[in-house]
This record gives sequence, C-alpha cells and structure tokens, in this order.
Amino acid sequence: MENYNNKTHIYGRFWVITALVFFLLIPLTISAHFNAFPGAEVVFKGLAPIALLFYPTAVIEVFTYTPMLGPGATYLAFVTGNINNLKLPCALSAMESAKVNANSDEGEILSTIAVAASSITTTVIIAVGVVAFAPFLPYLTAEDSVLAPAFQQVVPALFGALGMSYIAKHFKISIVPIAVICLMLLFKGDLAVGVLIPVGVIVALLSTHIMFKKGWIK
Repeated sequence: MENYNNKTHIYGRFWVITALVFFLLIPLTISAHFNAFPGAEVVFKGLAPIALLFYPTAVIEVFTYTPMLGPGATYLAFVTGNINNLKLPCALSAMESAKVNANSDEGEILSTIAVAASSITTTVIIAVGVVAFAPFLPYLTAEDSVLAPAFQQVVPALFGALGMSYIAKHFKISIVPIAVICLMLLFKGDLAVGVLIPVGVIVALLSTHIMFKKGWIK
C-alpha cells in the first residue's frame, strides 16, 4: 500500500492543482475576451463575504471528509465536486455494504472506486439528462408543476435514507449531534451544510468519547 499511497498523492496533487488552474483561467479568459478587468478593490469587496464563510468551511471539510473517504477518494471527490450530495454517500454506502472500515486498506480502495464510479455515472447521467430532458425540464420544475415539491426534496430524501440506517444502528451516538444541529438551525435556519456537517462530526466524536468513558456505550 505504500507505493499505492505515494502514487495517489502524486496524481492527486497534480489534478487538484490542474483543476484549480483551469477554474482560475475561466474568469481570466472571459475578462481578456471582453477586455474587462475589475479592479482589486471591486474583487475583494465581492469576495470578502463569500471568503469568510467558504474558506474556513473548505479547510474544515478537508479534515472532516479525509478520514471518511481516504486520500484517493478525497482527491477525486474534491476535483469532481458535489461531495455532500453524491460522493460521500456513495463511499459510505459502499463500505457499509462491504462491511469494511473507512480507515482500512480495503476501505480506502473501495471508497476510491465508489467515488470514481459516482463521478462517471453522474457525468453520463447529466449528459443524457441535459440532451433528453432539456425541452421538458422547464415544465417539470415550474412552480405550478405537480412534481415541483419532489425536486425540492431530493437532497433531504437522499441523506435521510442514508442517515436513518446509521441512526437505527447507533441511536445513542446520534442523539447528541442531532440535538445540537437542530438547536443551531432553530437559531439560524440558513446555516450551510458545510458548517453543519463538521460541527456535527466534532460533537459526535466528543459526545461518543464521553459516553464511552461513562460506560454508557461499548
């Protein structure tokens, strides 16, 4: 596994840096094409409120997701995106089905395969969906459509189905983090998922450690 991990980090860093360069090239190319380069003051003024939220969240997500996904899947997930909605649930579901731990060699390989399969499947489905459903999508997602409420509940349904299987197996561990997250949402209902998940993970770890020390769980 040492050789595998070394190559994973080499290729992972290369593609993360490559993706970052391409992301930055898009606005630069548009600015060059229209000869419209905003000043630094305008850029930082628009960036400041976004950076205050998403930059710390991005750092926290790396430390939160990496132990669950493993290095290979982490590199791949952060390059392809949509970790919360697709990549993480796919990896956790695959490891749960195979009954392997996230921090094991088997879990690392299986997680990488699951994220890769999810990325390929997502790309193919999106491509087919865009071509096939583009003429009908405005009618399906319109506010007066009977299917509109279903499109608004896709993510809650996905995480609800995935989370319920873990809650049912480890309900004692889930009580405290769920209660803390619910309290946070009561005070500020528009908190981002990128904030709620890391907080929930930290609270779950601390509360589980305390309950284990107290002998409430084994």
